[in-house]
Amino acid sequence: MTSLLRLGTRGSPLALRQANIVAALVQERTAVTCEVVVIKTSGDRLAEARLSDVGGKQLFVKEIEDALLNNRVDLAVHSSKDMPAVLPDGLDLGAVLPREDPHDALIFPTSQLPITSIKAAVAQLENGASIGTSSVRRIAQLRKVFPTVRFKLIRGNLETRLQKLENGDCDALVLAAAGLLRLGISKRISCLIPAKICMPAPGQGIIAVEIRAKDNRVRDLVACLNDSEASAVLTAERAIVRGLGGGCQMPIGAHASLKEHVLHLDAIVLSLDGSRCIHAMADGDPNNADALGVKVADQLLAEGAAEVLAEVERNRSSIKGAPQ
Repeated sequence: MTSLLRLGTRGSPLALRQANIVAALVQERTAVTCEVVVIKTSGDRLAEARLSDVGGKQLFVKEIEDALLNNRVDLAVHSSKDMPAVLPDGLDLGAVLPREDPHDALIFPTSQLPITSIKAAVAQLENGASIGTSSVRRIAQLRKVFPTVRFKLIRGNLETRLQKLENGDCDALVLAAAGLLRLGISKRISCLIPAKICMPAPGQGIIAVEIRAKDNRVRDLVACLNDSEASAVLTAERAIVRGLGGGCQMPIGAHASLKEHVLHLDAIVLSLDGSRCIHAMADGDPNNADALGVKVADQLLAEGAAEVLAEVERNRSSIKGAPQ
């Protein structure tokens, strides 16, 4: 039995940080060493393109999954929100790590006075100000809170986007808090955005370890990394996306939480301009998280989610100012 595992990842600082977290845990808990293998993805090469025009966020995982299927790496590490709702044949989730803060966060330039609340942010971002984001989900929800701002396409890795903010490309950024926390730069977070204002993307804040479905050796090795609570919430949130037939570039928000052995699941589907919002929620058994996700997806569909998502697909590219 080899004592080395090849771990596939993107090459951004955040992706490498997440890969090294997994590698360190594998070493600590199994005494097996991981070699980190950097794989450049289409999403990295097309850094300035609209994701929806070139295939969506799955472009950040496709080449890594190909390497896994072709035995060039033994496991892969992803931000779970970037993964397709249905994995390619032959691949499986081997483990998920404990969830970091799933909320979105507002970031203002370092030269500005501290902005520590949504109320202060609204006052600061006056008519004509711009918020940088590459997410239609965020735009659809934040239009209600910031009705007079412009939303501007800002892509690139986290450091690139922060530098664009400092260079004046936009007046504020919206980013996932988890990435800033994992990189040790939480001081850049001006304020967290409550889920009731901007519900996170399904899987946001969770690191996923992907393996070959039939590779029982690697499955057994990474099983000790799995966090049962994160696994339950991710399963429920991914089941919603799968049930809706949507992808990670659709305006779908989902947030599951576990309390006193009860799994609570909230989800929304929005029109691109945020004028229509369908909301559903339910409680269930964490051991049947997939069924809970299917139940909430069915509730959304019963309220017209399929019609909203079909309209999004038809009209997204023609809406001016939408970065997706």
